[in-house]
Amino acid sequence: MARAWLRSKFSSRFGKRDERPILSLPWPLLLLTVLLLATQIGWSLRHPHPRPTAQALGPAPTNHEAAIASLGEIKAYARLLNLSLQTHDNQPGISLPFRQLDYGRVQAWLTRILALDPLGQYPLLAASRLYATVDDDAKRRSMLEFVHTEFLRDPNRRWQWLAHAAYIARHEMKDMALALRYVESLRRHATDPTIPAWARQMEIFLRIDVKDTDAAKALLGALLASGNVSDPAEFRFLSGRLAELEATRPNKQASPQSQK
Repeated sequence: MARAWLRSKFSSRFGKRDERPILSLPWPLLLLTVLLLATQIGWSLRHPHPRPTAQALGPAPTNHEAAIASLGEIKAYARLLNLSLQTHDNQPGISLPFRQLDYGRVQAWLTRILALDPLGQYPLLAASRLYATVDDDAKRRSMLEFVHTEFLRDPNRRWQWLAHAAYIARHEMKDMALALRYVESLRRHATDPTIPAWARQMEIFLRIDVKDTDAAKALLGALLASGNVSDPAEFRFLSGRLAELEATRPNKQASPQSQK
């Protein structure tokens, strides 16, 4: 009985109520509703939702601006600039291809970040593995040249980025002259004995690829004579390659007399 009483109370309080048709409203209220609806529709038509537009990358902070903004925390500020540059191509509602970026300003940002934190590696990583992947040889070359310039400032710490730049020049850009310039610079300036042997030997095998046999033999002979190859297996391998090159002789063109 109590349950029936509760059900009746619930139904009387929350049950479905009769709904009045809209035309039964007083005509002033009905007219006001129509006017408000028309105003809303007109406003929407005259002011459509704004479309997202790409914002250009601004100039890199100057030394003075960086000194003020960093509040003495130079490395932390450099990391903040890294993050700001990295996320610039992903703006609200837009994802910009790298080729649409102003690479002059991108390079200025990377240069400023490295100047603030010379031990940081991210700017060189971004240049060689992100911005150098764009399908635009001029922009890609600008990033590789940036890596080479910064490599020369600290070659024993930044060698791996120049090695990757040489790989891009050789295999993606098919620019053998550029790749040779990078690997020669790598051999000349990256002198730390802890640098992997493959990096120091890139020039040798690249010269073999381009059939520059004399230069490859000279480099291999100098490397073997230097005493820097301590691994017996590696020494045997390089000695074998040198023997193969020594056995290679250029084909002599037949003289006109022998052709008669």
